[in-house]
Order: sequence, then structure tokens, then C-alpha cells
Amino acid sequence: MDVLATPVGTDRLVLRRFAPDDVADVYAYQRLPEVARYLYRPPLSRAQCAELVARRAAAELRWAVDGDDIGLAVCRRDEPGVLGSVVLTLRSARARQAEIGWVFHPAHAGHGYATEAARALAARAFDVLGVHRVFARLDVENTASVRLCERLGMRREAHLVENDLDGDRWGSEYVYAALAADLVR
Repeated sequence: MDVLATPVGTDRLVLRRFAPDDVADVYAYQRLPEVARYLYRPPLSRAQCAELVARRAAAELRWAVDGDDIGLAVCRRDEPGVLGSVVLTLRSARARQAEIGWVFHPAHAGHGYATEAARALAARAFDVLGVHRVFARLDVENTASVRLCERLGMRREAHLVENDLDGDRWGSEYVYAALAADLVR
């Protein structure tokens, strides 16, 4: 049984389960070097996107043990197509802590879609899934995600210096976090 009823609606968006016909839309942004750069991995191939979409489409939305995650496609209410995705991962069931993340096609930047989708998923994390703390880890050079975290009311809790290797570049990360009372709804 899925723990989170989908789709999740906002004023302009629908967060829904992935469907098999989402592959082309997902590949359109996951193949871009400027998207993969902040994910510390190479761009995805079409076959990798097809595998990702198939796995997400078939996944039961469980929320019980460390590592369980909920990944949703983000779509506009008034137009077909996937703009990006949001994911919530249970990092500590005992401490009720979850990591939130997002990946969007750069063509949709600057419209507030990522903020709206992340806000809706974070609210469900607190209100439906019983999460105590939501956090995000992001590359310090990813200024768009830094601003998104701040718009959500998350606070910067850590600056991890050269903690991960992105090809031959050492990347540094920020950790942002919020409790339910911190979230700007």
C-alpha cells in the first residue's frame, strides 16, 4: 500500500507517479551536462532514463526503513510533459529524517516550479509521513538550489569542503535543513 496519495496538486503543478511514456521528457534534461554537474555523476543515457522511469513507475511508495524513497514527476496542470522531478528519501527511520531533492529541465528555470514542487513534497513529508526534519545536500555552486532552500525556510547547517569528487573536480556541499515549523508554506 502506498503511503502517499498521488497525485499531489498545487496551484500550478501536479506531482504524480512516473509513467512509461515519460522517458523522452526525462531524457531531455537528464542528458544535459549542466544538470548532471550538480548531481556528481555523468549525464544519463536514454536507456538509463528508461530504466529510471520504469523503476519509478513500478515502485510502491513505501516509507518504513532507511533508504525508502518517493520520486515523483512534476508536471504543469495546464500542459502535458514532465518539467522535472522531486524525491524524498528516508535517511533515518528512527530519527524521522528525510532528504529532499529536485532535478528540473533548465528550460523551466525562473518560474518557481521547483520551489512549488519541493514545498508541496516537504509539506507532505511533515504532515502525512510524520517526518521530524527534512534536509537537502547541494553543491555550493548550485546557486539556484541554494535560493530554493532559502525560499522554503531551510537554514544552512553545514558547509562540507571538498567532500565529493565530480570527475576530477573536488566539489563542496551545503547542507540545508528545516523542521516543520520552519517550512514556509
